[in-house]
Amino acid sequence: MFSIKIIVDADACPGKDLIEKAAKENDVPVIMFCDISHILNSNYSTIKYMDKGFQSVDMAVANEAKKGDIVISQDFGVAAMVLGKKAYAISPKGYIYDDSNIDKLLFERHISAKVRRGGGKTSNPKKRSKEDDERLYNNLLKLIKKQKEIEPNKE
Repeated sequence: MFSIKIIVDADACPGKDLIEKAAKENDVPVIMFCDISHILNSNYSTIKYMDKGFQSVDMAVANEAKKGDIVISQDFGVAAMVLGKKAYAISPKGYIYDDSNIDKLLFERHISAKVRRGGGKTSNPKKRSKEDDERLYNNLLKLIKKQKEIEPNKE
């Protein structure tokens, strides 16, 4: 096993089975964070429960992340924080966040929040598709492979 880990913001993260499949295949540990209002079960991942509270899980995920780790979160703010620590960030739909797209995503989130505060409506996210599952699994494998090339296996 090499020293990276996969860290999951698991409060609202579909695809946990795909995440664990990719991790098992590559002998990468997984830590799933959720608040105490959720119940998760896993024979592979470590589950860590946080108190219910505004951004308690988000902050735990960001604090756990180290350089080279892979963080799965749909929260652009969490993604921005872990990118700053030189960790990788990927959405539950398999989109990779990086320095070339995170500023635009944060700005769009800001504008959408401003519209909603003003009484406007924004569109709902699309339903999860088979393509989302495939993208998540394939891009997760891609990030694991990329990190293994940077940090050779330490067995």
